[in-house]
Amino acid sequence: MPLPRVRIVQLSPETLRALADGDLNGANASAPVPLSAAFVSDSFRHVWKIRAHQVVEDPPSVDWVTGAVWDEDAGRAVGRAGFHGPPDDAGMVEIGYEIDPEHRRRGYARAALEALLARADAEPDVRVARVTIAPDNAASRALALPYGFVEVGEQWDEVDGLEIVYDRPAG
Repeated sequence: MPLPRVRIVQLSPETLRALADGDLNGANASAPVPLSAAFVSDSFRHVWKIRAHQVVEDPPSVDWVTGAVWDEDAGRAVGRAGFHGPPDDAGMVEIGYEIDPEHRRRGYARAALEALLARADAEPDVRVARVTIAPDNAASRALALPYGFVEVGEQWDEVDGLEIVYDRPAG
């Protein structure tokens, strides 16, 4: 089965703030695409709060951070995906994504990952793409590892707990 055609739609600081506040109507008033109720769910809002603060502190990061995964053929937002920010001093970008539970198991996570990797590979300042995955998340490992990610260590995340760090060269 072919992957769905998706693109990552970047969201404005106003849209990110509305999503962080759980204001779906406000978010949709400024969003470039219509967003569903999943975009104000607890797990999505956690990320929007981080990104809304981040783009105020570092305005150029708005072009890199989490946006909406847009299904080009169905004309709907099916999840969120993006980088944690622009490339750091070592040229590393960390990838994050989550698909609305209503749209899972249809290839959207893989399509979003491929879109993000294509961007990382095309950006001259990016040398490494990173994902972090909980040790018990076999589905995420099965998704990422075929794309050349290799384990390089582990870290503790305040929200997610222990995570295994996987890197892949970009370019």
